[in-house]
Amino acid sequence: MRPRLGVIFFSKRSWPLAAGLLSLLALCGPAARARERERNSVYAERRARLRAQVDGPVILFGYTGKEDSSPSYVFKQEYNFYYLTGHNEPGAALILLPDARNDNTNGSGKANGKANSKEWDGPREILFLPPREAVRERWEGPRLGPSDPGVLEKIGFGAVEAFPKLRGEVEKLAKIYANLYTLLPGADDAGYPHARNWSNWFYQVVPQAHLSNVAAQIAAMRQVKSPGEIELLTRAIELSVDAQLEAMKTIRPGLYEYQVAARMEFVHKYGGCEREAYAPIVGTGFNATVLHYSSLREMIRDGEVVVLDVAGQYSGYSADITRTVPANGRFTARQREIYEIVLGAQNAVLAALKPGMSFARTGPNSLYLIAHQYINSHGKDKNGQPLGRYFIHGLGHHIGLDVHDAGASDRPLEPGMVVTIEPGIYIPEEHLGVRIEDDVLITATGYKLLTARLPREIAEIEKIMAEARKK
Repeated sequence: MRPRLGVIFFSKRSWPLAAGLLSLLALCGPAARARERERNSVYAERRARLRAQVDGPVILFGYTGKEDSSPSYVFKQEYNFYYLTGHNEPGAALILLPDARNDNTNGSGKANGKANSKEWDGPREILFLPPREAVRERWEGPRLGPSDPGVLEKIGFGAVEAFPKLRGEVEKLAKIYANLYTLLPGADDAGYPHARNWSNWFYQVVPQAHLSNVAAQIAAMRQVKSPGEIELLTRAIELSVDAQLEAMKTIRPGLYEYQVAARMEFVHKYGGCEREAYAPIVGTGFNATVLHYSSLREMIRDGEVVVLDVAGQYSGYSADITRTVPANGRFTARQREIYEIVLGAQNAVLAALKPGMSFARTGPNSLYLIAHQYINSHGKDKNGQPLGRYFIHGLGHHIGLDVHDAGASDRPLEPGMVVTIEPGIYIPEEHLGVRIEDDVLITATGYKLLTARLPREIAEIEKIMAEARKK
């Protein structure tokens, strides 16, 4: 059922804004739904796969809810923890035990030859949840507690314990198993140092334990998406396509970059996205040549192109889409030339896209080389030099729970992976940047273009913009 909307009164001066708002409401359809997640059995199967790859306990920590002190902060679970649990509340932890045939006690009470008084006799999976706090819940809403009726069925675990019991269980495990697996600090442990904080906790609680990093195993699993993940990604992509189309219809000289971004964000949020997949990039003129431009303060001027790298996150899964459009609705000859080269490079990559190909910068299966060679052999800069040096980033990346999702970037592509294909040319001295980015699902025989509804051809883009100006 469509929600009833309250009556809104607009002054004559605000009629243009009202018309735009009402058109967006019509575009977006029903209001947002509650966050979706996969079935408990999917998360359980992932945990079982991970347990089969290790010879000791895996101990992971969710985010605490204190990672950001800003009043605007909205909690979002640590990606690996969510991937294995589907639990999106703060303060949780997880223990996974390998099957008896796979653990390093060899079923003998000895861990790699180290004698112990007893084996582990507890459950193979335990989720630790913080105890309920009535006062906090009056402010923040109900939370799932370890003693709630039906908690096992809700979360899909065989055992749920109160978080304060975690320390004692870890101390027991450290006496039995030679190896403990967790997430260790790395280059991506930036900002709030999640892995570093909990690694320090381990060193205090079980200083004798040997900690091994389980990040690579989880990342490799995350690269191949489940059917449910593909459904959620597709929803994020469809809403992001809606926003890109709205931007094409909206852009014109005199608007500011932030106004275009705001229209796109509205489409995402009204359609059910909980947040942006990343800080929106709407860059005009010189700003179109800055890869991660985020200031969004410039006025869009006649004769410029605008790079729109904006996408939403739906139920935890992030799209990533870019289009480049002319501010006045018509590409100049030079803009058209550069755009067609970028599009040609993307089409050359798509023609070769299939399992076994790679994002590696070198090698016989390198998709990057296909794009770079195309760009470098088509067109010149103002000094007559090839354009390859203006393609300054990688060709693409995996998307999923993170917009640059986990896993080895040069791993050969496999069916079930969802990746971006995003060649670009950025010429600062000409104030001209062009990027075309699409999301694709790798299939057994090739690929499926998940962003196919969003035009890439110049004629289609110009037609959409021209028709919008007639209204």
